[in-house]
Amino acid sequence: MNQQTFSISGNLVDIWQKKIYPATIEVVNGKIHTILPSTETFTGKYILPGFIDSHVHIESSMLIPSEFARLAVVHGTVSTVSDPHEIANVCGLAGVEFMINNGKKVPFKFNFGAPSCVPATIFETAGAALNSEDVKKLLEKSEIKYLSEMMNFPGVLHQDAEVMKKIEAAHALGKPVDGHAPGLMGELAKKYIDAGISTDHECFTAAEALDKLGFGMKIIIREGSAAKNFEALIELLNNHPNQILFCSDDKHPDSLEAGHINQLCARAIAKGIDLFKVLQAACVNPVLHYKLDVGLLRQADAADFIVTDSLTDFIIKQTYIDGILVAENGKSFIESVKEIPINQFVCNEIETSSLILLANNYPSQDQKIPVIEALDGQLITNKLWLKGKEINEALESDTENDILKMVVVNRYHTAPIAKCFIKNFGFKKGAIASSVAHDSHNIVAIGTTDESLCKAINLVIKESGGVSCVDQEKSLVLGLPVAGLMSANDGYAVAKSYTEIDAMAKSLGSNLQAPFMTLSFMALLVIPHLKLSDKGLFDGDQFSFL
Repeated sequence: MNQQTFSISGNLVDIWQKKIYPATIEVVNGKIHTILPSTETFTGKYILPGFIDSHVHIESSMLIPSEFARLAVVHGTVSTVSDPHEIANVCGLAGVEFMINNGKKVPFKFNFGAPSCVPATIFETAGAALNSEDVKKLLEKSEIKYLSEMMNFPGVLHQDAEVMKKIEAAHALGKPVDGHAPGLMGELAKKYIDAGISTDHECFTAAEALDKLGFGMKIIIREGSAAKNFEALIELLNNHPNQILFCSDDKHPDSLEAGHINQLCARAIAKGIDLFKVLQAACVNPVLHYKLDVGLLRQADAADFIVTDSLTDFIIKQTYIDGILVAENGKSFIESVKEIPINQFVCNEIETSSLILLANNYPSQDQKIPVIEALDGQLITNKLWLKGKEINEALESDTENDILKMVVVNRYHTAPIAKCFIKNFGFKKGAIASSVAHDSHNIVAIGTTDESLCKAINLVIKESGGVSCVDQEKSLVLGLPVAGLMSANDGYAVAKSYTEIDAMAKSLGSNLQAPFMTLSFMALLVIPHLKLSDKGLFDGDQFSFL
């Protein structure tokens, strides 16, 4: 429904003047032509700027951008600041182009960044590499708004030449640089920020965020499907309203169907935070920081706004983008787009015997083995030393003590399978596997037996990417043929399939809020403390293989 000229009346939420008053907005050709105060009285019907997710990997929704948009607009999201880092690790520049081109096919404001760390480290096998010249070419594109999260903070601190060229290229073009420096504080944080890095979404304590705020950095409060930092950080919005933004980072399709940035607004209001400070973070700050072409309810702005009957629960009645009504009362008007998948998946089915881990091939000290401890709601892990379960000279999963085998299979070429052990997944039977495994997206799997692991992995391989779950009775797989990360199918159907496979994973015995999302970060080497890549068990503190 595209209306060239129309007017809408209601209680206008003016963030700039910090006032709410009855008004009529006239829209002409996608722009706000006039805003006139009204003498009418309205019950409910608040008109406010649309929400912006200030840092998200669209790929983590398992949906291509056009389908992500279909689900997001229902919740009042009109724009995202999107890092196409995941598909870039698989398909390189062609992957970034795929995201840009698909996003242009729907009425939604995607703002992509140039991935800064592809591959994330030299300690894993990725499908592509982007050097400083590649990044510079991307940054020169008008569609590329910023340099994506600089995860290689050691490279920044040590003035690595390639890292600094990427940062300098962004600065030369007047484009901001996003940060990623979990746990970095004090003089090291200052040095990182002084390199011209302006945001961080990785803070998991208020003390860390305050430290970085003090050095002038903006803090993006993250609440995704796996990493949840809202509770730890939200009170900072009271005293730092100009330096706080909201993001999801990684959001699976089931949780995107349930809600988006509107949920963070509702939770912040429930904590007694001032409405205008909340909307500053959700709407205004990202537009100002990233110089986005997104309207903020001012005359001559793009007509990007939303209508809600409540400024406490933020259930969205209508969403407009460039004057187009894209969603109303829970229904999306954005139509699906047909896409031909892009991928890089060269992997043959495996044999159970390839998963055997001989005890003398695994590190140990004082008759204990290193075990990754997964933490619910966090990307960081702990490094434990625990007694392993040894049978016939091989180490196996120990369901009684919740020490399960985890493996990473190279999806780009034939290579030995990396193996280790992990705690807190809680499975009593079966296995799960996924080709969504940040950041190189090899196949990661956790299971109770080698047989179930093998079955789960082969299901993913048959689909050229996806997520799978198996037990003795049944198996489920959700194919993700776009880079092994996304489906081009209807977003609501994908969300339904994911909900089913997520429920099955939990039925194996897991108490994790999002087992597959947590699984996807167990190969992410740039987050401490212990992770597994396709090349081996990695100590994030020493930044070397264990």
